[in-house]
Amino acid sequence: MLEQGTITIHTENIFPIIKKSLYSNHEIFLRELISNAVDAIQKLKMVSRAGEYSGEIGEPEIQISIDKNKKTLSITDNGIGMTADEVKKYINQVAFSSAEEFIRKYKNASEQPIIGHFGLGFYSSFMVAKQVEIDTLSYKEGAQAVHWSCDGSPEFTLKDSSRTTRGTTVTLHLMEEELEYLEPARIKNLVKTYCDFMPVPIKLDGEVLNRQKAPWRESPSNLTKEDYLEFYRYLYPFQEEPILWVHLNTDYPFIINGILYFPKLKPDVDVTKGQIKLFCNQVFVSDHCEEIIPQFLLPMRGVIDSTDIPLNVSRSALQTDRTVRKIGDYIAKKVGDRLKELYRDNREQYINTWKDLGTFVKFGVMNDEKFKKQVEDFIIFRTTAKLPEQSTSETPTTQIQSEEKDVWQQDTNEEQENLKYQYTTLKQYLERNKERHQNRVFYCTDESAQATYVELHKKQGLEVLFMDSFIDTHFINFLEREHTNVKFTRVDSDLDQTLLDKDKAGEIVDPKTNKTRSELIKELFEKALNKPKVNIRTEALKSDNPLGTPPAVVLLPEILRRLREMNALMQQQTAEFPEEHILLINTAHPLIQNLANLSQGSIIQTDGQSPTTELVNMICNHIYDLALMSQKGFDAEGMKAFVERSNQVLTQLTEKATK
Repeated sequence: MLEQGTITIHTENIFPIIKKSLYSNHEIFLRELISNAVDAIQKLKMVSRAGEYSGEIGEPEIQISIDKNKKTLSITDNGIGMTADEVKKYINQVAFSSAEEFIRKYKNASEQPIIGHFGLGFYSSFMVAKQVEIDTLSYKEGAQAVHWSCDGSPEFTLKDSSRTTRGTTVTLHLMEEELEYLEPARIKNLVKTYCDFMPVPIKLDGEVLNRQKAPWRESPSNLTKEDYLEFYRYLYPFQEEPILWVHLNTDYPFIINGILYFPKLKPDVDVTKGQIKLFCNQVFVSDHCEEIIPQFLLPMRGVIDSTDIPLNVSRSALQTDRTVRKIGDYIAKKVGDRLKELYRDNREQYINTWKDLGTFVKFGVMNDEKFKKQVEDFIIFRTTAKLPEQSTSETPTTQIQSEEKDVWQQDTNEEQENLKYQYTTLKQYLERNKERHQNRVFYCTDESAQATYVELHKKQGLEVLFMDSFIDTHFINFLEREHTNVKFTRVDSDLDQTLLDKDKAGEIVDPKTNKTRSELIKELFEKALNKPKVNIRTEALKSDNPLGTPPAVVLLPEILRRLREMNALMQQQTAEFPEEHILLINTAHPLIQNLANLSQGSIIQTDGQSPTTELVNMICNHIYDLALMSQKGFDAEGMKAFVERSNQVLTQLTEKATK
């Protein structure tokens, strides 16, 4: 038999279009041809189960062969094969996909889905080949093997073949500019990238190149913790262990399989770029799922595999449509439901993971209204309050399963460290403090730098929330928009009246001038510092032990500080410490009282200078620097001046002590 003909197409220019525009990346051709080979093997299994083939199926495999002398690359399967009529129907009619027709016929016998729903996949070979040959023998009894050949024009030849083994070989005669695909290392890399989880062994020179097993297709009950972690390490080598994960396995309202991991989010993470890998029937499609899942889920990692995600002729690009949006909403809802279940059933584990999980949850709440409604009641904050022991599950679990077979797991070195902290929701905080400071929230963004201020609040029974993750600057603004009647005040922005002792602040110490200690101290510091932009305030801080309070603190007004931080953010700069700020002098502190007495008790010498004037000025500057140290670090000149002044102050004080 020898037959010649013209491939049925709608335009004479189809091949130039295929060669240049069918796929954005030429290397995709190998994925398409291997996918077709896998389909051929799955089809053979289906007809065998349907009783239409009684022969031996044998061990399924796909062989890749390279001939550098002939400049050919071949892909061979031992699948169902094709007859001459099937070649005419499925190869010669461009964009007529045999897979869909086959599925309709054998849908009841199907266990492993057919990959090809795309029609043009085979023709991707013409992006890299100047000639393509097909040598195939059908499984049907008495079938004649056939050989098809095409040189990239609409003309083809079809003739009998001497092939004796069932299956199909596709041979590509590579173009000169595409000879990279004759290198075994290149082929191995492509198989690993696109075909690693295809359920058939793919071999090159006798070596199996792919893993075959897709963990997301397994039942969660068949996977161990180490299975999940090993899969994560394989997908994302050299990364920190994930916080926890969810295994999606559902067939309603969509067919979706996958494993999504919560990674530790860092300040430098680009939350606009997804790292979830998209598969279709275990065939790798894309490294990014920006068009499939909501933006707030993009920081997650893992795999989503669905046949209900529509693809255009290029599997690497997705069509944004209503189905995709519904799938995204569904995945988001399952994530929210799982977080809620974890909070309800295993509070201990929820708290353990919150340091990292909280960043993800807050990002989601700020970007997705539906997700916000799901999780807003169990957003928690570390607090200074001593709360009753918080409930956890009686037997902490390491694996929880729902009817969707989602699996969550946590195991970090910070576990015991986190458990010693108390956590509360915002609603609980406001209810607990409504009599002391109704609808006001005191918060801390840097536990080390703001430790002095936190301690002041704690000693007066004022509860402080820690909002110290890198996302909290934005989240506080979000909370203020959500709770318009609540005022959020950072602990170092101003001091609540509860912290001040007004009686001590008004004590008169100089009957002649009728000035209070506060007024005298304010004048003393204004003169010593000589910084017009520093607003000196004097207050007596409440304390049973005055030495336990700071002699002075620097305050940054909330509104001005936020404006400065916002401007810095818009200009992509680090917010500089504002020159205009408040220095609050604690008049109840013994150091301040001693300083006032020292300045008043000075004896004026003949040159008009008090012997203690220099010491008093240095101590004023020293107190100011100590207050600044809790807010910002010194530059080189500032640190040099601080050290020199420290030495001078200590020297003069020791001289006075030895006289």
